[in-house]
Amino acid sequence: MMEQNRTALVLGATGGIGGGIAKALCRHGWQVRGLARDLAAARNRGPAHVEWFEGDAMRGADVIRAAQGVSVIVHAVNPPGYRDWDRLVLPMIDNTIAAARAAGGARIVLPGTIYNFDPAKTPVISETSRQHPKSRKGTIRVELEERLRLAAPEVPSLILRAGDFFGPGMRASWFAQAMVSAGNPLKRIINPARGAGHSWAYLPDLAETFARLLDLPERLKPFEMLQFEGIYDADGQQMIRAIRNAAERRLPVYGFPWWLISLVAPFGGFPREAAEIAPYWKHPIRLDNSRLTGLLGNEPHTSPEIAVRNSLAALGCLEARAVLPAPQEQ
Repeated sequence: MMEQNRTALVLGATGGIGGGIAKALCRHGWQVRGLARDLAAARNRGPAHVEWFEGDAMRGADVIRAAQGVSVIVHAVNPPGYRDWDRLVLPMIDNTIAAARAAGGARIVLPGTIYNFDPAKTPVISETSRQHPKSRKGTIRVELEERLRLAAPEVPSLILRAGDFFGPGMRASWFAQAMVSAGNPLKRIINPARGAGHSWAYLPDLAETFARLLDLPERLKPFEMLQFEGIYDADGQQMIRAIRNAAERRLPVYGFPWWLISLVAPFGGFPREAAEIAPYWKHPIRLDNSRLTGLLGNEPHTSPEIAVRNSLAALGCLEARAVLPAPQEQ
């Protein structure tokens, strides 16, 4: 692999996690490319300093063309609205693997999920934890990661697993779409949790972690699987307290209508997809970042109070008075 080549293709660069990683890589001196169906829209709303290629992640030839000469491909694309995972997820990773192979063995970088695990049996996830998914989505994610494992070492890969994403630029999230109402002043909080112990990943910290890891390619295994601890809400109330502190008043808290989701889940669409991940809001899951901190020394970490305040300001729920500091080491 061309380890000294610092050119990366970010698939999904117009999205939350992909855009965050693209920005972090640019800060670290990488030349970053993006793939978009609508170039004008991508240039208008996507990260600055990205070289855009017209194409679709579902078309293998488009991905191969955009990946020519890169050393890293960030695979941060998912089906929109939680739909069509069984039809889209695996063909997209196959296209990425083919493009990485055609580029001479570019490293594939994947933001991992916790759906690969049974939350009732795996309260702590490490790189050695057994993957036994309980949902269709989880089964697909396991197969996706297995394809990356089988492609190594010819095509090396880095999986960094994290909890629920939130942060500036992350609008497709439980934080932005369920807990608060984006674009509106805070009046109440919807709490999806049905128990204590939930893992959150603040996007700027997670993106910075990806960039720091890619600055150390010689230390990564051909198939590297790491966990990002992020913010662990041990009592299920830490995020509630942080939102209330940001609002500077005691907002009322309501439970998420899981009963309604279960009732309409048989009709498909978002309710069916959401019902599948309901157990991850019931059982505690923490991510063991021992291997990650062994590589980096420390995990980039922003305090929950600052992370939540900045996220709410970016969503238009607060006055834009919070200034995002550079991620700090814990």
